[in-house]
Amino acid sequence: MAQTPDRIPADTPPADEVDATLVILSFVDNAGITRVKTVPGARLSDAARFGVGVSPCFDTFGFDDVMVPGRYLGGPDGDLRLVPDLSRLTALAAQPGWAWAPADKFTQDGTRFAACQRRFAARQAELAHEMGLELSMAFETEWALGADATEFDPVVEGPGYGIIRLGRVSDYAVALVEALTRQGIEVVQFHPEYALSQLELSIAPGDPVAAADDVVLVRHTIRHLATRYGWRAQLAPCIDPDGAGSGAHLHFSVRDEQGSLFTGGQGPYGMRAGGECFLAGVLRELPALIAVGAGNPSSFLRSQPSRWAGVWQCWGHETREAALRFITGLRGTEEQAANAEIKCFDATGNPYLTVGAVIAAGLAGIAEDLRLPPDIHGDPATWDPADRTAAGVLRLPTTAAEAADRLAESRVLSAAMGPELHDSVVTVRRAEAERHRHANPADLVELARWRF
Repeated sequence: MAQTPDRIPADTPPADEVDATLVILSFVDNAGITRVKTVPGARLSDAARFGVGVSPCFDTFGFDDVMVPGRYLGGPDGDLRLVPDLSRLTALAAQPGWAWAPADKFTQDGTRFAACQRRFAARQAELAHEMGLELSMAFETEWALGADATEFDPVVEGPGYGIIRLGRVSDYAVALVEALTRQGIEVVQFHPEYALSQLELSIAPGDPVAAADDVVLVRHTIRHLATRYGWRAQLAPCIDPDGAGSGAHLHFSVRDEQGSLFTGGQGPYGMRAGGECFLAGVLRELPALIAVGAGNPSSFLRSQPSRWAGVWQCWGHETREAALRFITGLRGTEEQAANAEIKCFDATGNPYLTVGAVIAAGLAGIAEDLRLPPDIHGDPATWDPADRTAAGVLRLPTTAAEAADRLAESRVLSAAMGPELHDSVVTVRRAEAERHRHANPADLVELARWRF
């Protein structure tokens, strides 16, 4: 399990494992934007020991770079230290002379910054570990390739999932998989997707912090390699308001010393009691989790019924219209394969916040001994509204403002995040919602197009 200390380590070893002229130190803000500072490779050891200065104001930046101070954070005062995690130091295979490391945030006195998103993820994983649980997680990545222009000019054509599409990007795909492999990321699948000029990549799962680190590195590699071919990679959730968008589905499994909590029991589809409780906790918190994992105004253009975007607060076995999809895997492989997928997330969510919030929701489900309602089958959009009501199948938030309100009301996520982090996330999401509440779909697509 990835470790993130509560103080800047005093005995940081020299950083001489990677030969790089420059090293990217990355963190992800509450709007889902990956922000960076860089240091020369020769100064990386100093950066790991003393940190690099960064303002806490970034935690109240929106995706459009507008800052709105909250109750605790924002404004011109204060400074933090950005400290690279040298255990994740990676030479960038597609960028000779460059390396990358995710960074944690500390205060000037060397203690952990209360609103450090990466530490939040690590702390939730530690709490699960203290309960005898280990989580394994992975994000899927969907993106669309366009020409290197301000507008979106698709460069991939042909049928969804079709070999014609694959042929158009075959060299790019090889270069991408080779680069990720050299960077220590195991690619599980790559294929052309359904939406306009869209591709998808799946990677092997890891512990929660590693899963968030991995997807940051995957997205950077996707974007950088696209420029080599004269393209731009769009990871924003909406490509075309009239069509399917791009998600960032989160897969996860939970284990204890006896094995997987998602098989070998007497619960639904063989779940053990703890697995059912965990999923019930996640299901309950989904309206608030939307603000964390898909709370950008443009997210709600993708979040439409009958597009496999998971817009309904319900769960189902292999049901792609449910926000929470339970997967048992090939018969006989359940111990390794059984997992759950949250389909309503996209790349506008900070992955560290996303994994941490999902764990917090699941642990609350265990603590409160929650149970799952009956699972659903088919597409709730085709049901009679009275039947949806009777089944307790509710629509997840349909606007950024509604999602932010649900996060503000969540006792579980408020307690898990702490006042500084919780308030800053709510502040950012509400401010984005208010600034863009009158924007039409085309304007929202344009605003978010090249931001993620």
